[in-house]
Amino acid sequence: MGLLAAGIGAGIVALGAGIGIGMIGKGATESIARQPEASGDIRGAMILTAAFIEGVALLGAVICIILALGIGQ
Repeated sequence: MGLLAAGIGAGIVALGAGIGIGMIGKGATESIARQPEASGDIRGAMILTAAFIEGVALLGAVICIILALGIGQ
């Protein structure tokens, strides 16, 4: 059961991170199209937010690996 939970969890983590980063890219692209002069600030905020999402996704993947290996039982 632990392996199944780890596999499903890893899939959900990857899906959530992909959707989140896609939404960030969409919003940043629309914002830059509306205000091209603010592209530097928008790009910086987009990269920072994407890094936070990747950090959470990495943490989730590590937890899934720990579950799969049975560490902590």
